[in-house]
Amino acid sequence: MALRRRQAGAPAWRTMGRSTTAPASPMQIPTTNSRSRRLFVQSLCASGAGLMVPAWTAAASGESPWPHDSRVPGGVARLSLGPAAQRPQVLVGDVPVLVVGDMIEWTAVVGIALSVAPGTHGVTVKGEGAPRTLPYEVRDKKYTEQRLKVSPKTVDLSPEDDARYQRERAHQQAIMALFTEPPARPGDLRMRQPVPGRRSSSFGLRRVFNGQPRNPHSGMDIAAATGTNVVAPLPGKVVDVGDYFFNGGTVWLDHGGGLLSMYCHLSSVQCKLGDQLDTGDAFCKVGATGRVTGPHLHWGVMLNRTMVDPALFLAA
Repeated sequence: MALRRRQAGAPAWRTMGRSTTAPASPMQIPTTNSRSRRLFVQSLCASGAGLMVPAWTAAASGESPWPHDSRVPGGVARLSLGPAAQRPQVLVGDVPVLVVGDMIEWTAVVGIALSVAPGTHGVTVKGEGAPRTLPYEVRDKKYTEQRLKVSPKTVDLSPEDDARYQRERAHQQAIMALFTEPPARPGDLRMRQPVPGRRSSSFGLRRVFNGQPRNPHSGMDIAAATGTNVVAPLPGKVVDVGDYFFNGGTVWLDHGGGLLSMYCHLSSVQCKLGDQLDTGDAFCKVGATGRVTGPHLHWGVMLNRTMVDPALFLAA
């Protein structure tokens, strides 16, 4: 099924069972805190007032539709931006950040790099009025070490293999820099696990291949048999299909707003560039291609060009 995107700035609104576009002059909403704002909306709805509210807000329950908040290296910070008539722009340095919600409560969903030091960090918020800095604290987290034995040629690269890796790295960095317009009403960003199986390697492990330290593990490994179907965890667009030196068969999906996901070591691919996938659509199969010790899916999730822990997007 194709992704349906409304024009930016025109979120879905619902009143008396019908969908329409946002009112030109929305009713003023309390700005003290999110609970006061939502109680205000609920009281108007209970009184029978013809207030139009975003569809996801009206349907929202106590469970947040956004990823878990975990302010550690490799984690996600959910930062409240308060109310605004239009979606604010949020930046980490010069990199745009995913902003979700509605005029009652906007939220920045910030990816925190594994390399970030504990302490105070901040984002720049541009919207109504002058730009402002919104600070947040990052706590320390110690990731464990994992030692693996793999083919020596995938650790000590030949000049030819290193040249190939450098070309592939430049290409994939361009994919990682994608920032497309987020859906006007993104709905639930909680993801389903793309393949059944046990987690054989967690995010953030300090990896040592054949006795040599390498980059930390940037995703979640799920053990599964070769040929097992991999399904889309959220609606998304196929933005890259390739066969890479380390990652093997690989697919990248773009979910909008700088939220991307990657699927590696695939045995085969049943999608092509530009395909629009819905949640649950099968689009590739588990394999053992690239640098691996056995069949599994490497699943990565990226926010604002930063790989973050996919487990934060799964329901508790």
